[in-house]
Amino acid sequence: MASLGDLERAVMERLWAAGEPLAATTLRDQLADRGVALTTVHTVLTRLEQKGFVAHDDARPRRFAARASREEHAAELMHEVLGQAADRQAVLARFVGSVSEDEARLLRDLLAGA
Repeated sequence: MASLGDLERAVMERLWAAGEPLAATTLRDQLADRGVALTTVHTVLTRLEQKGFVAHDDARPRRFAARASREEHAAELMHEVLGQAADRQAVLARFVGSVSEDEARLLRDLLAGA
């Protein structure tokens, strides 16, 4: 899975939070604190679409939506990192050893239901 740059992540965060497709102008307005131009937002959206992160509709103006949820993206990243590990067991053991008691309980519950 492709990684996200800083501005790409900022756009994705807004798309995930919106829960509905957004026009580039709306995203530009939401990114006003960054001072980005509408052309820059369009460029970022084009790149995100090429990477498979977003899709647009045929409305005018086009509206963009995330192809996957934030949680699906995070899970895919975790799976990708695990897949690159030479010793998956060691990575999993290190991960499990670093989680809180509540997270460990949640993992046990999830595994029991799988």
